[in-house]
Amino acid sequence: MMHSTIKIMLLIAVLFSCKSEDPEGMMLPEVIEPTPAMDQERMDYIMGHFDPATHPDFILIEEKYADRSGLYLHKEAYADFIKMHDAAEADGVDLQIRSATRNFDYQKGIWERKWNGTTTLSDGTKASDIADSNERALKILLYSSMPGSSRHHWGTDVDFNSFSNSYFESGKGLKEYEWLTENGPSYGFCQSYTDKTEGRTGYEEEKWHWTYMPISKELTDYAAEYMTDDMIQGFAGSETAPVIHVVQNYVLGINPACR
Repeated sequence: MMHSTIKIMLLIAVLFSCKSEDPEGMMLPEVIEPTPAMDQERMDYIMGHFDPATHPDFILIEEKYADRSGLYLHKEAYADFIKMHDAAEADGVDLQIRSATRNFDYQKGIWERKWNGTTTLSDGTKASDIADSNERALKILLYSSMPGSSRHHWGTDVDFNSFSNSYFESGKGLKEYEWLTENGPSYGFCQSYTDKTEGRTGYEEEKWHWTYMPISKELTDYAAEYMTDDMIQGFAGSETAPVIHVVQNYVLGINPACR
């Protein structure tokens, strides 16, 4: 009987330790909020598994704003880009879109051509000459994203005028870069990949790559909460993503001002 009494007392103690007190002094069970489940449709969007040509949130960019036809942007980003473009033009600055939305399949083509050596890298070398797969991936990742991890999937990120940092360091390019730096934030645009002197991880500096924060900030936060390295798959070299920690170091390795 003594042992039974002790067991009952211990059970009561455990139950009361899991309760909280309401304003009237009554003990209530502790409420544990469930963690929201990942929205697969949203994650598919973030990872570029859709066609911007048929997606209702995307719009075809007029050729007068781009260096070629067939480019798409998110409608909201495009509307504010046009406002920014017109303001820049009034100041003698021409903002031309060189690259916009790239879905998973498009990015896969870019990545695998570099992985297989069909396309040379920015320094003139071939990634296919690097035997170690992790080192090969890291070399490509200096300037190119793994499919599924690119901000260009989102329809928020735009490459302007040139793919060379040196272009923006003098003359016409410097004027363009200084205008963007001063005025871009007023239209929602932020340079995604600044220099890495402050400890930013991931891609090298890209003075041409700007993100539309009213949309991309929320998507970045969602990726930070739900995206994992093992989701990055379906292309040559994808097995290196968990080793390199692509989500933490690259998807989230952006200019802190864009967060």
